[in-house]
Amino acid sequence: MTQAPVRPDQPGTHADEADILDLAREKVLERGEPLTQAETLSVLQLGDDRLTDLLQLAHDVRMKWCGPEVEVEGIISLKTGGCPEDCHFCSQSGLFTSPVRSAWIDIPSLVEAAKQTAKTGATEFCIVAAVRGPDKRLMSQVAAGIEAIRNEVDIQIACSLGMLTQEQVDELAAMGVHRYNHNLETARSHFPNVVTTHTWEEREGTLRMVREAGMEVCCGGILGMGESLEQRAEFAADLAALNPDEVPLNFLNPRPGTPFGDLDVLPASDALRAVAAFRLALPRTILRFAGGREITLGDLGAKQGILGGINAVIVGNYLTTLGRPAEADLDLLVDLQMPIKALNDSI
Repeated sequence: MTQAPVRPDQPGTHADEADILDLAREKVLERGEPLTQAETLSVLQLGDDRLTDLLQLAHDVRMKWCGPEVEVEGIISLKTGGCPEDCHFCSQSGLFTSPVRSAWIDIPSLVEAAKQTAKTGATEFCIVAAVRGPDKRLMSQVAAGIEAIRNEVDIQIACSLGMLTQEQVDELAAMGVHRYNHNLETARSHFPNVVTTHTWEEREGTLRMVREAGMEVCCGGILGMGESLEQRAEFAADLAALNPDEVPLNFLNPRPGTPFGDLDVLPASDALRAVAAFRLALPRTILRFAGGREITLGDLGAKQGILGGINAVIVGNYLTTLGRPAEADLDLLVDLQMPIKALNDSI
């Protein structure tokens, strides 16, 4: 595995463990400036004895620069399984022996899922498809689904349909898609260890077209896929360079039949340290709890994450794995006095 070099891209970025929190407090909390890659690495290298202070600082940053509101989102898979790509973490690849098989859902089911999502107080509903990129049939289904949802549900619609052409980007923008998700997944230097059927640069190209078309950019990835701490810091810097509106943070939930099926689950302390580090590297970004947090963090970790930099959650189940019951997350937000972001505030 190749480790990425740390880019000392600003003077004074090589903060040691003893002073990195003081530096972050002054730079990020007081001035709203993100940590550099080298500084983020220093945060990731902090010991467990500093974790409580780190999480408190990340929470303070989130509250100052993002506010107390939490954005709630639900997701649905329009087309599941049978994907031709070899993303080593994904049970939807048709190249692996994982038990997920190809399936489509119909438009009435899509509308019903949007209705149930809206009932939780969610402002965002994301339509996802397991494909390299959409073909004409999928684009037609997405268009019909969006029209049907809009006729019955007051909710913003996001999509995650893989890599796009410029024509497809323009079509989705014309449909009124609010936000497009396409994860970089991991650091550029680690990407060839995770996916071989397409490149990191191809994913980045889609994101840049999405931004230029006026849609919001949702881009994150998965932690715990064998990356080094240096590569984790590199990934945070990669994301910061894109200036995404939202960063979903997933933690690897090893799936049977995939190349990463035997990897260990990320320790909870490492996951929380990463949440805080990404908040300090992306102080004004929506940072969303996504897949794998249940197995990695459990109920206590969910609370610590929301009090350690997270300001958005996916409620309910994910694409191929079970999530926490929506009620559990919503009750937690009430207990923490974190208001759910209202739809009319985000349009």
